[in-house]
Amino acid sequence: MDLFAFPPLALLLDLTTRALLALTTALEPVTAGAAAAVAVVVVTLLVRLVLIPVGVSQARAEQTRARLAPRLRALQQRWKGNTERLQRETMQLYRDEGASPVAGCLPLLAQAPVVGLLYAVFLHPTVGGQANALLAHDLLGAPLGRSLVAAVTTGTADARTLAVFAVLVAVIVAAAELTRRLLRPAVDPAAPAWTTPLFGALQFTTAVVALFVPLAAALYLTVTTVWTLVQRVVLRRRYPLPA
Repeated sequence: MDLFAFPPLALLLDLTTRALLALTTALEPVTAGAAAAVAVVVVTLLVRLVLIPVGVSQARAEQTRARLAPRLRALQQRWKGNTERLQRETMQLYRDEGASPVAGCLPLLAQAPVVGLLYAVFLHPTVGGQANALLAHDLLGAPLGRSLVAAVTTGTADARTLAVFAVLVAVIVAAAELTRRLLRPAVDPAAPAWTTPLFGALQFTTAVVALFVPLAAALYLTVTTVWTLVQRVVLRRRYPLPA
């Protein structure tokens, strides 16, 4: 069932498509055939600019969690036999400090609707009863509406499509590796040993997602991943973790 068949979501899809088409048209005199791809990059940058306060909140929350780690470990030791009491005391500690244990997830949650809309826009051949003109656009010869997995499984993957996706995935993986090396979270001795490699592996899940979504969405993920790395490096200097 297509969720965007419901009138409110269909209207949102139509408005998003029209906005992207208008931006693409405005960029065509400067960027020519890459106008739609550049429009996706512009949208990504605008979204990330709007979310800068959320990124600052995330950095402050990470600093707070690192500072509270000894007190959290003390709570875990004191109430390890009482899960309900441990949860209450943990949440009370965060409230007393004016922090939230889920603040680190805010940038991802805030961007999810944008990625979902881009995915939907470049997935629908018709929008608002008309052919989706955005699907005629490409990036260096790779169609913006085609995912790598779909291209491979249908036998339509050409050298250009493979090359473009390879570059995007390589950039995402490189950014994830730099994030893992430069922005290691504070180690919690009370946490199970298996959580450390798990958190490291989670940095690379975006690269896997990029293989399954249309190229336009993969481009968004690439730009936002690089932005996230740069922003977190800058904010880590502003809000360093306790030694």
